[in-house]
Order: sequence, then structure tokens, then C-alpha cells
Amino acid sequence: MFLKAATIALIPALVIQGSRVKKNTPRLPEPEGARIGQTGAGKPLSILIVGDSAAAGVGVTSQEDALLGAVINELKMDYALDWKLHAKSGDNSHQIIKNVNTLESRHYDAVLTSVGVNDVTKLMSARQWIKKQHELYNLIQQKFAPKLIIAAGVPPMHMFPALPNPLGWLFGQYAKQMNAELEKFIQAHEHMQWIEYDLQKY
Repeated sequence: MFLKAATIALIPALVIQGSRVKKNTPRLPEPEGARIGQTGAGKPLSILIVGDSAAAGVGVTSQEDALLGAVINELKMDYALDWKLHAKSGDNSHQIIKNVNTLESRHYDAVLTSVGVNDVTKLMSARQWIKKQHELYNLIQQKFAPKLIIAAGVPPMHMFPALPNPLGWLFGQYAKQMNAELEKFIQAHEHMQWIEYDLQKY
């Protein structure tokens, strides 16, 4: 209730700041590099990464330096990896679900997800958002039957340097509420794990 009231009260400032941020913040491209392949040696392990800009690797120039590259480098010495990245910058939960639906049904041992930034910017409530996550993870389970789903939390958007207050503060509150719902959802499912962003490490 407080967040809804705060959103309404801050609408004039949000409109002005949102327009300035959109005008002054450059849209970063997705990094170059392969999005499907096989790497490493050892026990077979298939991995699918889906989601938004964080999954796609926006902010670096090569997939080797993005989430995909980090996962491959961590595992390639012990596993024969069969991997695929299916992510697009700017996608919200609804669009990610549509994109996952286009993928061929097959088994993946692990699926990594990063979803939420573009739902925050649309001021989607945590209640609506977690319903979309239920839909997404049910779809992932049906199409890929993974042994493990690793869900990245929504980044702490109040720490994004490009977002001035009160816009940054408000986005941060939406992200916190979404993460609280996601954490409860994950705790209820044994085959799921949670990764929380910590921008202070960077």
C-alpha cells in the first residue's frame, strides 16, 4: 500500500526524471560472441540461460566477459558443456515467456534466469510479477525438465548510478519487493536456487 501511494505521489517527478534518463543514458548493445556451443571435457552438462539484458551480457563487449562466459569458465574444466543463451535486452517477463515458448522442447540439466529489470521500469507490482514468474518457471519445467533452475534476483536498482532519486529509490523499492516474493517462491521448490546481485563487489 505504501509503495503504491509513493508511486502516485511521485508521478510528476518520475515523468521528468524518466524522460531525462532515457534521453541522456546511451542504449548499450549486446556483446558479440557465440550464443550456442559445446565446450570442455568431462561429465556431460547441458545449460540454458534465458532472460533480459543481464543474461544477454549488456555492459561488456564480449560474451566471454558476460554471464555466459563466467559460467563456461567456471565449469569447462570438469564438464563437457552443451550450452545455449537465449536472452534479449529490454525484454520484460511477458516477452521472455513468449521467447522461451519459441524454443525447441528438450532436456537441459540446468537453466539460469535473469528477469525483472524491465518489469520494474514499468512499475509492475510484486504480486503481478510473481504470477508471471510462476508462469515462466512452470513453462521452463514443462519444456526442459531441468534438474536445477538458478534464478538471479532483480538487481538493486537504487544503486544504479544512472538513476537519480527519487526515481532510483522507487525502482529499488519495487526490486526489493519482487525479490522478497521470488525468494519465498524459490524456498518452496527444492530444484531451484537463488543468486542475489551484489553491486558493491564491482
